[in-house]
Amino acid sequence: MNVGSHYSKMKRDFLSLITVSIAFIIALSIRIRPADTVFLPNGFVRFSNDALAHMRMVEVLLHNYPHGMFYNPLTNYPYGSIIHFGPLFDHLIAITALIIGLGNPSAELVNMIGAYFPAVMGALIVFPVYFLGKHLRDRKTGVIAAFLIAIGPGQFLNRSMIIFTDHHVAETLFSTLFILFFMLSVIEANRMKLSIKMIQHKENHAVKPILYAVLAGLMYAAFQLSWPGAPLFGMIIVIFAVIQYTVDHLSGKSTDYLGIVGIITFLVALLFVSPFIRPEMGISPYFYSWFHVLTAFAAVLAFVYMSLVHKELDRRHLKPVYYPLVLFATAVIALILLRVASPSSYIVVTSIITGIFQIHTGGISTVGEVSSIFYRGGVFTLSSVWYNFATTFFISLIAMFMLAFSIKKDKKPEETLVLVWTFIMLLAIYGQNRFAYYYAINAALLSGYVAARVLDLVGWKKVEATYHEKVHSVGELPHFLSKNIKAGHLLTIFLLLLLVAYPSYSLAMEQSQYTSGVNGYWLESMFWVRDNTPDPGMDFLKIYDAPPRGELFNYPDTAYGVMSWWDYGHEIEAIARRMPNANPFQAGIGGRRSSINDVNQPGAAPFFTAPSEEEATAVLNAIHPDPEKMAARYIISDVEMATGKFYAMTAWTMDTEGYYVPVQTDSGVQYVPGQRYYDSMEARLHIFDGSGLQQYRLVHESRAAPGYTSETGYKNVYNVLFGGNLPLTDTGYVKTFEYVEGATITGTAPAGETVTIDNTIETNQGRSFTYSQSATSDGTFSFTVPYSTQGPIPGETQFAVRPAGPYTISYGNTTQEVSVSELDVLNGNVIEV
Repeated sequence: MNVGSHYSKMKRDFLSLITVSIAFIIALSIRIRPADTVFLPNGFVRFSNDALAHMRMVEVLLHNYPHGMFYNPLTNYPYGSIIHFGPLFDHLIAITALIIGLGNPSAELVNMIGAYFPAVMGALIVFPVYFLGKHLRDRKTGVIAAFLIAIGPGQFLNRSMIIFTDHHVAETLFSTLFILFFMLSVIEANRMKLSIKMIQHKENHAVKPILYAVLAGLMYAAFQLSWPGAPLFGMIIVIFAVIQYTVDHLSGKSTDYLGIVGIITFLVALLFVSPFIRPEMGISPYFYSWFHVLTAFAAVLAFVYMSLVHKELDRRHLKPVYYPLVLFATAVIALILLRVASPSSYIVVTSIITGIFQIHTGGISTVGEVSSIFYRGGVFTLSSVWYNFATTFFISLIAMFMLAFSIKKDKKPEETLVLVWTFIMLLAIYGQNRFAYYYAINAALLSGYVAARVLDLVGWKKVEATYHEKVHSVGELPHFLSKNIKAGHLLTIFLLLLLVAYPSYSLAMEQSQYTSGVNGYWLESMFWVRDNTPDPGMDFLKIYDAPPRGELFNYPDTAYGVMSWWDYGHEIEAIARRMPNANPFQAGIGGRRSSINDVNQPGAAPFFTAPSEEEATAVLNAIHPDPEKMAARYIISDVEMATGKFYAMTAWTMDTEGYYVPVQTDSGVQYVPGQRYYDSMEARLHIFDGSGLQQYRLVHESRAAPGYTSETGYKNVYNVLFGGNLPLTDTGYVKTFEYVEGATITGTAPAGETVTIDNTIETNQGRSFTYSQSATSDGTFSFTVPYSTQGPIPGETQFAVRPAGPYTISYGNTTQEVSVSELDVLNGNVIEV
């Protein structure tokens, strides 16, 4: 390369990187748009749900640096949870905080760094996307792809917004870097026909592809240490290798270059992941286990085997078509042997494949990110596709066919790699829409590929060449533009902006107005719980050892759980500093996993769907391994659990009939809550305020959200269909209840008389409701009541909801007032009247 052409190349690279840097600034500015809404005056940040879990681990990590949590007894009470999050993301935040905070960062600084971290990582992805596009086709492809990912909407945007401090953005960044460096290693190795002999002779130009392979291995390791499911991309590489080995063998080419870069990549990754392997986890793909070692070795063996088969068939001068047949036969035999020799390993492999690529049913299908991107409620739809990708999804499909045609003609391994990568991620979003934040990279890259091809069709490549040859200063630019840019060029750019860029940008600007942090109602309730309930006796900054296999963690006697739907487990742990029974790892949900298995395991789902107070209490008792203890002292409900999320609770039990019934209305048949819904524990608590319950009392409610929920609609249905008299007003968005023994009030009354006990309960929001029970006397009566009429006592719940006065017992013309102390309620004392 002469000096002139070298200078021209450097100039093009520099201008491209300047342009991509602008894309980075655009991407970052979109992601931090709602920054003024996420920081509270007390230094707290409205982190998203899973971000709270990560920031709690960062908090513990900084307190014990460099040691972090592996086992967390402060969630999924009374069992605790093994941490399945990768350690890298939390360490990156912690190290950044230590550097900026000069070794002693404040909580406010840590929160601020944590809040901005996903936005910066998300914006940084424009750089590997640019280089992917550049090496897939040219700089123009890379620049367009970089801008498209910068303004891309959907899950990739959402998961890289400010305060969405979750490992998903790290997954996307490191997986993209992994593909990039592996692509570069393959390109360079293929270009110079890298061979074993070249390495043995220590030829200098063999260093470059090997360096890229090492970097690919490092990025693959970083990816795995961000998400245990990263071997999915190892599978992508192996599938690509199978195809490329076959193409090269059929073309009579050496395959040494593939074997060398593949083996180096996976060995380097294994080297850096191995220290984090937990042998006691077996071969679980959800934790750092032997699974990650075995998959790396399997990939290395695959590359070695494919190279040896290539050489052996060449040595024997056998027909090239035998090569793919041998590989196919080997794969089939390997699966058969695996099933026979290690059924458990075979189940792990097949369950991973079906878990990712197959549409789910039952309770797991109610988890938003696990449902198919193409189906909603069992009906095919493209609405989620449009939300996540706009037009780039459809353009990526066109690009796949274009790539396949180009591969048939040119057989470039980098094109094969991108096509295989894209196709498998397309299958992944069919199974789980969560992979949309991965496919966003493919959609942007391939849309850039198509856009660049379209521009070249109208002569843009010639314009580029002329520009780099003729324009040497900014002053020459106007003359160049007027002479070389034609109407066809401008029209093409306008159409590409209109059809490719604008839909994405429009959606991104709409979606980035807000971010999904903890709402104010939950914050209010969590701060109240933290300050007004007994300390459970656990150190939230301590690293606890996991109990031996088969044993339970030894909690102090003061420990207790907080029952809520699994969505809110991280809020309860991280903000309220209490121990949830269920969490967003889908731990503690209970219910059924199969319609064949009719055992309704105790957990959040059977508790909230329980048809009576007695059955709900039995669930709390069954959760705890000690039959003398209850798994939860507090129950927290929000209006979403009582309305939109209630169906998910029933789905987890795989018993959904009767909760909603068809009703003929002026608008046709509509499904509304039925009697089974109103009998459920969730409705008894949230819709009826726990009135009439014997051992559950409302102790706090947040502000209401008038006009933003369906609460009044559910109450109206009850009044109309079931003769109720509920006030059609919105009550607390979040309600906190306490399970207590209850004071038992006994007395005598004429047999056959209807005896009623009631009280007016006043909440901390200035609202009042009637608590009431009735029973028919057989000569005596007995009521168990949960509310103390004499106020809280030190060391116990400092409840903000209390009776207006003594209980009133009435029958016939007789009335009597009864006062109940807090000790009576807590100890289950009997009061005779």
